[in-house]
Amino acid sequence: MPTTSTWGRLIPSFTSDGHTQMVLDRLLLEQAIQTPVLRFYRWDGPWLSLGRHQRNWPEHWTDLAQSNQIGLVRRPSGGQAVLHAGGLTYALIWPSAPRQRREAYRQACQWLINGFSALGMPLHFGDEPSVLNEANCFSRCTAADLVDNQGIKRVGSAQRWLHGRLLQHGEILLNPPQALWQKLFGSAAPPPAELEPLKLEITLLEAFKESWPSLSWREQSLTQGERQALGASLADVPELTSIVPTI
Repeated sequence: MPTTSTWGRLIPSFTSDGHTQMVLDRLLLEQAIQTPVLRFYRWDGPWLSLGRHQRNWPEHWTDLAQSNQIGLVRRPSGGQAVLHAGGLTYALIWPSAPRQRREAYRQACQWLINGFSALGMPLHFGDEPSVLNEANCFSRCTAADLVDNQGIKRVGSAQRWLHGRLLQHGEILLNPPQALWQKLFGSAAPPPAELEPLKLEITLLEAFKESWPSLSWREQSLTQGERQALGASLADVPELTSIVPTI
């Protein structure tokens, strides 16, 4: 994975609400000039993130958010809605990534393939076309997604480009809540993955480092300046529950 930097940043994993996680990823993308950044994180309660340009979603999603059954948040990356519950999310910020979208996905996902393979779960890229009017990200397996040998989508990815820098979001599906999934999407949830979350995170991190062997990776928590910028940005986040969806 090419880069002009000599080191990369690993941000320690933490759990927080959806607004905090999404605003932080946007801020990291805006400030990452040369240094690649990776972080894993989890969500405080079930959250549904909508893609940056997604304007259509079922009205009952808003109802569920207004009744505090889910949180509803806008992602800085593209794609369709993703339920974050019982899984693991990653954000990769990659300056100087390949500008060809398919090639960027391929390189940015190879470490995931290597990590899952080391745990005995081979994955491959999906081959279904994307559908603009499909609101649920996990209803299809496109070339941006990773699928297991049973055809189950295990990792859904979305991108955002800014001044030549790439933000790649990925949701790793581990143990989705069956009842909530059915309520949201009107279909059965994918079966759980037989993987221990902490071991998975450690294995994926090692696979990631191996994909960039020339870089020195440093664990670095959020700086005081980043925390201040995060707090200021959170004050301006709109509530999606006040927006009327179009379907």
